Amino acid sequence: MAIRPPLPPNPLRSARRQRQQRLLATRSLRDHLISLAGVAHGPVLNQAGEEVGTLVDVVARWDGEESYPPVTGLVVRVGRRVAFVAMDDVADVSHDRVQLRSSRLDLREFARRPGEVMLGKDVVDHQLVDIDGVQVIRAADLYIAWMPAATVSTGGAGPERVLRLVGADVSVQTLLRRLGPKRWRGRPTPERVIDWSNIQPFAGEVRQVKLRSSNEGLHRLRPGELADLLEDLGRSGRQELLASLEPEMAADALEEMDPEELGALLRETPAEQAAELVANMEPDEAVDALRDLDEDEREELLEHMDDEQREELSELLEYRENTAGGFMTTSLVLATPGEQVATVRDRLRAEVEHRGDIDAVAVVDDNERYVDDVSLYHLAIADDDQPISELLGDTEPVTVSADAELREVASQLTEARRSSVVVVDDDGHPIGRILADDVIDALLPERGRFHFPRLLS
Repeated sequence: MAIRPPLPPNPLRSARRQRQQRLLATRSLRDHLISLAGVAHGPVLNQAGEEVGTLVDVVARWDGEESYPPVTGLVVRVGRRVAFVAMDDVADVSHDRVQLRSSRLDLREFARRPGEVMLGKDVVDHQLVDIDGVQVIRAADLYIAWMPAATVSTGGAGPERVLRLVGADVSVQTLLRRLGPKRWRGRPTPERVIDWSNIQPFAGEVRQVKLRSSNEGLHRLRPGELADLLEDLGRSGRQELLASLEPEMAADALEEMDPEELGALLRETPAEQAAELVANMEPDEAVDALRDLDEDEREELLEHMDDEQREELSELLEYRENTAGGFMTTSLVLATPGEQVATVRDRLRAEVEHRGDIDAVAVVDDNERYVDDVSLYHLAIADDDQPISELLGDTEPVTVSADAELREVASQLTEARRSSVVVVDDDGHPIGRILADDVIDALLPERGRFHFPRLLS
C-alpha cells in the first residue's frame, strides 16, 4: 500500500500551537489553576476548619507593571458585613474554599484602594483585548494560581508563593459551567484559555485602573488590526484604546476603519479630540471621514482645526465625491529636471509621515507644469549627483483633471500600467495623486477595507 507523504506544515496552525506553549500550557500549572467562578461564594474557614464567612470576590493589584497581577486580598461576607482579608492572613485558596491563618477577622467595611480590581465584579464579562490573537474577548471565567515568589522580584524577604491572575477563559463550555449548578463550578475547564500576559484590559467601568504603561503589545499591531479592535470594542473601550495610542498611530488605524464605524466613533468623541484625530489622517482619508458626517458635525470639527488644515480640507470637500479631486491625496513630492538625485532623496525623507501615499516624484518645469513621474525605484538606484532629467522616460505623461469621473481614472491607470496617476489643474499644475488602492476603495465602498490575517510568530 502506498504511503502518503506527510502534509506540509501549516504556518498559521504552527504559530497558534507555539502561542499556546506559554505559562498556562504547562501541565504543572494547568493542574493547579483555580477557577474564580468555582471558588466564589465558597466557604471561608478559620485555622480550625470552622466556617466563618463566604467569599464574595478576589482583589488584585493591577498597576500595569507586572504581566500577572498579584492577588492582594479577598472580599469576605461575614453575617451582614463585607470585610477585606489581606493575603498575609490567608493560609490557602483552593478550588472550593479559603483557609485563613487565624480566627480573627478585621470587620471594617471593604473599600477598594487605588490600583485594585475586584476580579469578579470588574473583569469577568467585561471587554478585554487579546493582543496575540488580535481580538476583543469577554472572559467567561478567570484563573488564578499559586506561583513561586522567586518568579517575581520581591526586593527582599517575602512569601514563598504568590497568588496571581494568570489567565482568562473565553469558551462557551466555561460560561455554561459558571451559570450552571454549583457542583459544576469547582473544577476549571481550561480548553480555551488566554494567557494573561497577552491581554490588554479595556474594561471602561474600571476607571481607576492604570493600563500597562508601555502598551508594548498594542504597538506591535498593524493599523488594520487596531481598526478591527476599535470596531469590536464598546464606546468606553475604544476611547481608552485611542487614548493609549500615539496620534499618528491612532490616525492610521482610523483610516482602516469601516466608514460607518468611523463615523460613529467620531460622533461619540469630544469634538476637539475628534478634530485632532481627523487632522492627523491623510487628507484624502480625512475628507472621506468628514463627508460621512452631517454638515453641522463636519463644520464643528473643522472649527477645531488650525487655519491651514481647515483650508486644505475645505478645498478638497468642494470636489464631488466620485471625481478625481474627491479622492486624490494632496501629498506630493515635486522636483525639477535640473535637481540632483541626492537633493530629491532628502526631500523624500522629510515626507516620511506620508510614505503610504507616495510612490513616485512628480517632475515639473520652470512654470511648475507637470512633466512626468520618476519612480522611487529609479531614484533608489541612481547616483547621488545624477540630474533628475536623466531619469525621465520618453512616454507621454499620464494625468487626469480634478473633475474626471472614477471610471476615467481607472481606465487611465489600467492603460498606462502605472500604480498611480497625477491630477492636474487647468494650467497643467499637479494638485494631487491617485493611487491604485484609492481607486479600489472608491469602486468598492461597500466592501470596506481588506484586513489581511496576521501570521503569528
